[in-house]
Amino acid sequence: MESNKVMRSKGRNKNRNSANNAQLDAPSSSTQNQRSGGGRISSNGRKQRRLEHLKMERKQLVLWRWPLRTTKYFLFEVWHLLSTYTKQLFQRKLMVLAIILVLLILSAVYNLKGPHQPYLALVEKKLFWYAYWIGLGFLSSVGLGTGLHTFVLYLGPHIALVTLAAFECMSVDFPEPPYPNKIICPSVESKTMSIWMIMSKVRMESIMWGAGTAIGELPPYFMARTSRLSGSESEEEELGELEELVRERNANPGELGFLDRAKVGIHNMIKKVGFWGILACASIPNPLFDLAGILCGHFLIPFWTFFGATLIGKAIIKMHIQKLFVIFLFSEHHMDQAIKFMKFIPFIGPYTQAPFMKWLEQQKNKLHNPDPQGTNPLSYIFEKAVLLMVAYFMLSIINSMAQNYHKRMSKSKNRLDD
Repeated sequence: MESNKVMRSKGRNKNRNSANNAQLDAPSSSTQNQRSGGGRISSNGRKQRRLEHLKMERKQLVLWRWPLRTTKYFLFEVWHLLSTYTKQLFQRKLMVLAIILVLLILSAVYNLKGPHQPYLALVEKKLFWYAYWIGLGFLSSVGLGTGLHTFVLYLGPHIALVTLAAFECMSVDFPEPPYPNKIICPSVESKTMSIWMIMSKVRMESIMWGAGTAIGELPPYFMARTSRLSGSESEEEELGELEELVRERNANPGELGFLDRAKVGIHNMIKKVGFWGILACASIPNPLFDLAGILCGHFLIPFWTFFGATLIGKAIIKMHIQKLFVIFLFSEHHMDQAIKFMKFIPFIGPYTQAPFMKWLEQQKNKLHNPDPQGTNPLSYIFEKAVLLMVAYFMLSIINSMAQNYHKRMSKSKNRLDD
């Protein structure tokens, strides 16, 4: 009996000691968890600071700050793109061979003499004319905001000249050739001239330019879609910033600025409405439409839904609005009123009215005289402005490609460090 009591007392003491040891060990384990949690927080903080530093460094990577480094990264990016696309072409040998075969057949038909040559010349002229405007439209929207403003530089002036010529000549049946390279009044005049006649004259140029702008919106869409399908959508900076704006708007609705509210509005419209939201964004002059393309790719919206809405909005709805605005502005009555009120512009009005009247008179003389004499300061200034904008566009392309290479290099380095 005594031995059993001794055994039970020893067991109770042993259990009491194990409980005390567990209590002593509990604080140490919680301390270790706190330390590991603190280590993860500090590690995430360091990673976030490193990403912010790389982002600031990438924004400063421009030719006028780091010319040698920017040029080197640009050349590396060009080499990367060439090697990537060359590998893709080798993976699609049958498609490449089919394209080469079609081109050889077309070349043989083009060089073969026969009665089909006049029709081929007409088709060639139209195709090059339409391709010219499609290319200008593509340059206007490609590049994530750094596009060349070809509407202001090319299509807008073309519509304006056709409008001036239509009211001066009272006809839109300009002799071809030299139209569209040069506008000369026809010998037969119409009794009336309406805006709708001018719109029909420049309709195809406007639609082709709008189609080019729609095509130029495809690269952001495909990049975001590929990133989402590959599982690396969290690395897209634009989407990360937009998600932060959405969270901030939900938390503090009144603290966002106008531009940030517009970004969140586009996000919500595309996410909830789909095709009609894309159509609404594409139908108005919208500098944030690159963001719409990125969002459509991120949400895996079907290609034809995105491209169809973009094509209808940009090539038909928006282009008719812009075209109607230019024709209305440069119609004969409104031009006369604008010249009269030009002298009331402070400081520059009295000095610009006379050169503008002289330029307008020269344009009218060109319609009746194919080889007019003399130059105008406004024409010289416009030509130099076009050259400056083209030069800036080329510089922005170099900067953008160099920054893309820096971004890819930073991602690779981050993956290795992780």
